[in-house]
Formats: sequence, C-alpha cells, structure tokens
Amino acid sequence: MPLAHPPHPVAPPARPGTRAWVALAILCFVYVLNFLDRQLLSILAKPIQDDLGVTDGQLGLIGGLYFALFYCVLSIPVGWLADRTNRVRVLAFACALWSAATIACGFSTNYPQLVLARMSVGVGEAGGVPPSYAIISDLFPPHQRGTALGLYNLGPPIGQAMGVAFGASIAAAYSWRDAFLALGAVGIVTAVIVFVFVREPKRGGLDVLPGATAPQSKPAPAPFWPTLRMFFARPVLLLVSLACGATQFITYALLNFATLFLMREKGMTLSEVAIYYALLVGLGIGGGIYFSGRLVDRLVPRSKLAYAYIPAIGLALAVPFFIGFIWAPSWQLALLFLIVPMALNYFYLSPAVTLVQQEVQPNQRVLSGALLLLVMNLIGLGLGPTFLGAVSDMFKANHPGNSLQLAFYTLVPFYLVAIALFLALARGLRREDDIGVSV
Repeated sequence: MPLAHPPHPVAPPARPGTRAWVALAILCFVYVLNFLDRQLLSILAKPIQDDLGVTDGQLGLIGGLYFALFYCVLSIPVGWLADRTNRVRVLAFACALWSAATIACGFSTNYPQLVLARMSVGVGEAGGVPPSYAIISDLFPPHQRGTALGLYNLGPPIGQAMGVAFGASIAAAYSWRDAFLALGAVGIVTAVIVFVFVREPKRGGLDVLPGATAPQSKPAPAPFWPTLRMFFARPVLLLVSLACGATQFITYALLNFATLFLMREKGMTLSEVAIYYALLVGLGIGGGIYFSGRLVDRLVPRSKLAYAYIPAIGLALAVPFFIGFIWAPSWQLALLFLIVPMALNYFYLSPAVTLVQQEVQPNQRVLSGALLLLVMNLIGLGLGPTFLGAVSDMFKANHPGNSLQLAFYTLVPFYLVAIALFLALARGLRREDDIGVSV
C-alpha cells in the first residue's frame, strides 16, 4: 500500500547556525570515543593474548558476536525510547555507561571477566549512534545532511586512528590495562559535556512537506510496530541494510585482526603500529567516508541511484588492493596496498545513513537508524570477526605461521556478495521511482 511521502524542502532553508556546528563537533567526538573503545580490544590483541592466554577464535567472539548481541538488540528499544523522549539525555547516559564498562575492561584478570565487561560496553554503545543520527538530521536541512552525516561519520576513522596511536603507545610504555582506564575516564567527562552543552532540536523542524511553505509542526511519536513493519516491508530499506551488513562483514573482520596480522605475521612492532597504521586508518577511512558524503550531496539530486552505485563501485575497485595487502611479504608493502581498501571499503556508510534518514518520517529517524544498525551490525560486527577468528584457528594446526593470512583470503568472496546487494539496491530504487512508491 502506498505510504505518505517524506518531507522535502520547498526551498533551501537557512544555513545552520554556530550552535548546530558545535553540537555536530561534540557528537562526532562522542562517536570517536565510541569507536576508539570498540577497536581498542583489537588494537591491543597481542598483549591481551600474551597476558590472558586467549585464542584468535576467542578474540573474534568477544570483539564480534558477544559484543554485537547486546549492542544490536538493545539499539531497538533505545531507538524507540529516544524517538519518544529527549535524545540528548539518552546519548549522555549511554556514553557514561559504556565508559564505566570500559574502565571495567582494564580491571579484568581473566577471559570471562573481559567478556562480561565487553558485553556491558555493548549495552551502553547501543544508545550512541541512533540518537545522534536523528539529532543531526534535525540540526541540518535536507540539502546539507549528506555532508553533515559524512562529517559525523568521521568518528570511526578518527577513533580507530586515535585508538591505534593511543592504545599502542600506552601499551608499549605501560600496560594494556592503563589504556582502558584512561579512555573510560575521558568518556565519563564527555558524557557530562553532552548533557550540558548539546540542546535537543525540534523534530522535523527543518523539513517541509510537499506543497507547504513552512516546516511541519512537531510530529507525534512514531508507533513502534508500524515503524518496524514499514522498515522491513520496504525493499529499499531492507536491501541497504543487508548490503551494509555484507560490507561490514569485511570491514569489522579486517579491523579486528589487522593489527594482530601485521604484528604476528608481517613483523610490525607496537611502536610502528602506533605511527604508520594509525595514520593509514585515520586518513584512509576518514577520506573515504567524507568523500562519499560529498558525492552523495553532489550526485543524489541528479539520481537516487547514486546511493547504491557509490558503494558498489568503491568495493569493486578495492578488491585487487585487498588481495595485495594479504599477499604482501613485508608490512611496509602491505600498508601501501591497504590504503586503497581502507578508503573504498567505507564508501557505503554515508550513502546508507543518508538514504535511511532522508526516506523516513522525522519521528521515525532514531528507530529507523537503529534498525539499520541492527541488521548491518548483527551481520558485520557479530559475524565478521567471529568468522575470521574461527577460520584462523582452523588453519593454525597445519599453518601456524600464516593462519591469519589464509583466513583473510576467505573474505574476498564477501566483496562480491556486497557488490551484488548494492546493485540490487539500485534496481530497487529505480523500481520505486518508476511506480512512485515512497515512505
């Protein structure tokens, strides 16, 4: 059954003020901490393995499935709550919670304690990203949301780069535990800053319905089950979620084991990781996310198919360089190859987030963003690292010196799966344009 059209601007609204940009900077820093903490475990994998005696498979579970189960599932009720309450307060509380759990990671003395602490981190981080997506979408008008969300999505690469530099440096100089303790303390201070300085924007305040001359009045809270049914019944929203999940299967597996792979099988030291790998992650992923956000704002007004073709083309170009990274006999050559997929692997994020936020009603944005994260993180975050760690353990018996290298080769077919799903998304977008269906 055809659904109501989403809000679209009649004319470009006024430019966002200083307060909007300050809020965006604070939200981006929260995302930095979110991802810095999430990746700290993988960055410090080798010293944690040496201290607690965990296997590659156990690392994959704790960084993947165990974390994702809580992070993904709880994001749905958190999204529903944030759509009905103050999103800024939800975000501030979530930041404080995951930061306290991060401190608990530093006090873990065995694997079960570390698992419990990481699960608690997942509980807190479930309230981080979906409220932020919706806040930003109400701070910036539709014609600037791709750029704003692209800037916000610089949080992961900055967090990863800082995590590599910060975590490896602290671990090399002191202990891996001290890195968790320091990061958790910074997060608690940041939660207070969010609560004090970020104001809750009006829902849909910058959106104008077709034929209207002014933004719509405050929308009623979106009902949970109708929003859920709308999201999964609409092929375009489901396809973009699955395509992102297939892409994240690769990216999370790579990020969770790249440092261990470079150190154990390519010969890098923690000090070298803190400099060279940190720079590669920050510049590569950051450049890919920001550039793809700009492409969205430039190309989508001409054709909505750009939402699908931007990530599909990026992934296709990344494949040969990813294979080169796995094959390279030295860490220096491996990093040169890795620069390209580190950028192109992330061409999916800004288009996907912008598509979902643009295509649903303002009062459905938090829950819809949470549903997007649910699907793509259950597949990518939950299964990617778990799969790669298990495959590495399987190869270890006969190939103890290069088990991770062989495991990384098994990720290549998932590139083809992701590309095929984004091409299916393009067909879905074209079909909706032909029949005039929208949300």
